[in-house]
Amino acid sequence: MTTVIERVEGHYEVHELSQGKGYTWCPECVVVECECGERLLLTLSEPTCRCGANHISVVRKELALLGSGAEAQAPWQDEHREWLAKKGEYLRSEYNYLQEWSDLD
Repeated sequence: MTTVIERVEGHYEVHELSQGKGYTWCPECVVVECECGERLLLTLSEPTCRCGANHISVVRKELALLGSGAEAQAPWQDEHREWLAKKGEYLRSEYNYLQEWSDLD
């Protein structure tokens, strides 16, 4: 009998890089112990143990218990909103600058 140990919601892992941050999506998954004794991290796209046992029904059932499956918020969304706000200020001032130049012509 397959035993469910843990359910994990989908999430992003953030990695610090020399050029900034990198983001890796980790899909929702289920940690199970197979009948053969092996502990596995299974997803909907990889529901099979090395022994050949297919645990797709267990994975589907457990992931359905996680909830609606709403997407996790991307960690860069707040940074992007802040950047857009600054960009908007920059563009307004640039527009004024260009307007002044056109008035000189």
